[in-house]
Amino acid sequence: MLGGANGKPATWDERLQALKYVPPLLRLVYQTHRGYTVAILALRAVRSFVPLAVLWIGKLIIDGVIAAVRVRADGGQGVVDWWALGGLLALEFGIAVAGEGLARLSALLESLLGDLFSNRISVRLMQHAAALDLAQYEDAETYDHLERARRQTVGRIGLIALLLSTAQDLITLASLAAVLLVQLPWLLLLLVIAVLPSFLGETHYAALGYSLLFSWTPERRLLDYLRYAGASDEMAKEVKLFNLSDFLVGRYARLSDEFYEANKRLAVRRNLFSTLFVTVGTLGYYAAYAVIVYLTVLGRFTIGSLTFLAGSFRQSRDLIQRVLLSLSQVWEQSLYLSDLFTFFDVRPLVTSRPGARPVPVPIRTGFEFQDVGFRYPGSERWAVRHLSFAFEPGERIALVGENGAGKTTLVKLLARLYDPDEGRILLDGVDLRDYDLDSLRQNIGVIFQDFVRYDFVMKENIGVSQVERLGDEERIREAARRSLADSVASRLERGYDQMLGRRFEGGVELSGGEWQKVALGRAYMRDAQVLILDEPTASLDARAEYDVFLRFAELTAGRMAVLISHRFSTVRMADRILVLQGGELIDQGTHEELVTKGGLYAELFGLQAAGYR
Repeated sequence: MLGGANGKPATWDERLQALKYVPPLLRLVYQTHRGYTVAILALRAVRSFVPLAVLWIGKLIIDGVIAAVRVRADGGQGVVDWWALGGLLALEFGIAVAGEGLARLSALLESLLGDLFSNRISVRLMQHAAALDLAQYEDAETYDHLERARRQTVGRIGLIALLLSTAQDLITLASLAAVLLVQLPWLLLLLVIAVLPSFLGETHYAALGYSLLFSWTPERRLLDYLRYAGASDEMAKEVKLFNLSDFLVGRYARLSDEFYEANKRLAVRRNLFSTLFVTVGTLGYYAAYAVIVYLTVLGRFTIGSLTFLAGSFRQSRDLIQRVLLSLSQVWEQSLYLSDLFTFFDVRPLVTSRPGARPVPVPIRTGFEFQDVGFRYPGSERWAVRHLSFAFEPGERIALVGENGAGKTTLVKLLARLYDPDEGRILLDGVDLRDYDLDSLRQNIGVIFQDFVRYDFVMKENIGVSQVERLGDEERIREAARRSLADSVASRLERGYDQMLGRRFEGGVELSGGEWQKVALGRAYMRDAQVLILDEPTASLDARAEYDVFLRFAELTAGRMAVLISHRFSTVRMADRILVLQGGELIDQGTHEELVTKGGLYAELFGLQAAGYR
């Protein structure tokens, strides 16, 4: 990452490095809509010559008026060319009207292009984020990259307009500079000397501004979270019951005040120095103006030339100042742009190998874990280690263990959300990494305990696990029947078309058990050969749990199933139970075998059973 990681402004080398992201941005803009881009460039190019044309015509008008006044003063000796004066006025009027029309048309096209670009870059951001590994989402540094990139999808639209206006200003400046170079070459040197301090100052403070925002990324994420927590329907109950409002507001206020004070100090210093630099530039302009007036009095220039040169110098000064300031802003925004492209440079580690094979249908010999070990990124502790067991087609296994035993990690490895650090996982005798990732995920249906509650209609909430079948209502209803979610739909006013959640108008919030039935429907929506259910009955009432127990054979018919549960009434549905402790497999067998054998399983079962005595 460029500059600011340590809170210090970037070096000039880093500043130049930041500009390397401008060409990729321009390519993205051009690819967004070629027609709009070409039209905007053409309009900007034409508009860039309007200031010079207006100044030159103004010079001719003033010289013509002075000549006419002299004719009148000489008692009418000579002829006043009224047609020429009228023509010049009409020409200036036409240029002014045309320039305004071109500016409005250009602004319209730039607005449309900006909206399109924002949409396209947001889509690309979502697509790239979806391709990243789960481990990358769980890594704070990568998530900071994502957060900064997300903020840039809208904020960098202004950079496009800035680049276009800078290009237009450069063309205008070149045309004015050419005239000044012919008339008074030394004025150009004076111009540069007058505006250079302002450019250097703005560049310096732009670097400090980026450094401040960069170093505050984690705190700004926390501010966003506190703002959400303090005004969220999901957290409203606990906020009220625990009287958390003052705590959340106080913490937000303290942190936001700290950021405000840091930002204010920088803004005040930047404003003071900007005022000083602008004063230097103004002094340079009036020094040049005085020289031009002096030369006009000596007869070197006409009054029209005086206004033309003074106007050209003033506009050139303003343009140079604006161009240098724009270049400073381009560099500043390029630093932010680097956040976006740095995120796009992050590549997933869990990918399909070249020539990857599809998952066999049907699975013949099943899965085999061979001395598998895995540590989460940045952790020294093994989440699981020395896992060795087989999982056969048609078999239903349950994973049992205390919290942190590695149950969820095991199924994440099975679904290849992670790759093992040690050992390997085989499917039909072939390393899991040799299979096409999309094919593997298509053949595995997973419902985790912390499943997502989408603010969609009910049929979409079930169908999201098989988006290509979202329009297949018969399949959705069958999945709902198998997961008992059909009873939920029957009680809703609009049935499967009912909006769920309270985020949108007309939405209905379900109970925890009802949401779990909807989530189970997602698992049965897929033609998956492997079904993974993490606490599938945790939120169900006793009757619903009993119904699931009775229908479990039907629900898992022809599939391999993995159950994770702390409820032994659910665990007993499995053909085989794997007992995990400290990330290692310490025992396995049927419920009866494990109870008879004693050990951790029997102990946990006894503790739970005691609660019902």
